[in-house]
Amino acid sequence: MREPRSRSLFGEIVSRPDDAVDLAAASLLIACEAYPDLEVDCYLSRLEQMAAAMRERVGVGAGAEDLVPALNRYLFGELGFRGNTEDYYDPRNSFLNDVLDRRMGIPISLSALYIEVGSRLGLAVDGVGLPGHFIVKAAGPQGDMLIDPFHGGALLSQEDCQRRLDRIYEGRVQMEPSMLAPCGRKPMLTRMLRNLKTIYTKAEDYPHALGTIELLLKIRPDSAEDMRDRGLLYVALDCYGLAARDLETYLSRTPGAPDGPVVRATLERMRHKQARVN
Repeated sequence: MREPRSRSLFGEIVSRPDDAVDLAAASLLIACEAYPDLEVDCYLSRLEQMAAAMRERVGVGAGAEDLVPALNRYLFGELGFRGNTEDYYDPRNSFLNDVLDRRMGIPISLSALYIEVGSRLGLAVDGVGLPGHFIVKAAGPQGDMLIDPFHGGALLSQEDCQRRLDRIYEGRVQMEPSMLAPCGRKPMLTRMLRNLKTIYTKAEDYPHALGTIELLLKIRPDSAEDMRDRGLLYVALDCYGLAARDLETYLSRTPGAPDGPVVRATLERMRHKQARVN
């Protein structure tokens, strides 16, 4: 079967060095798995238009101390972007086109939006992958500014971050400086795709789960975990030969894997079924 053009383009983008990855274009190509006819360029143009509207408000050359409050007012006040707390696991929350159309999303997709509009304004802004949450940080004259796009662009201190972790992990996770390290573009895309893979797998939407793994393997072709999971999805889809191929590859790459015996048993079952079909 021929690979969709959107997947090929995604592969071309993520083959570049991390700082050369077009986060917006790659995010929209992820959405093409659900919307094959998506007009990616139209949504890229909308991001440009949003940045242009911001320039009219703050002018050219504004610093972070002016850009961040203005961008927060624009995105979360004027345009009404917000976190989707009512249906957090709706796959549409992860698609940048839907985030732009519906004006709501989850922490990582709203952070991607913030990064893409902010960077077009000259704001030095990066994603930050906290455990169980995602925010952004912008380089300001007095140090980094921590911003939570899921909660209306709230400015956070490290103590605020700890309180968010406490709500998620009930005090079991302590804030460490390393948790505020910048998250690269490829890791962001990987995190988006893993979110989607989990959502689709739990919903038993195996074809779409398979699409997310195909994209994950564009980022990390050597990922044994994704190779195993693709094989298991092929099992669920009764693609015996493809399942056997991926499970064999997984076992060859991770001979001492704890789940090795279970995977080997599944592999033997797939070989047996494939032989019966042939």
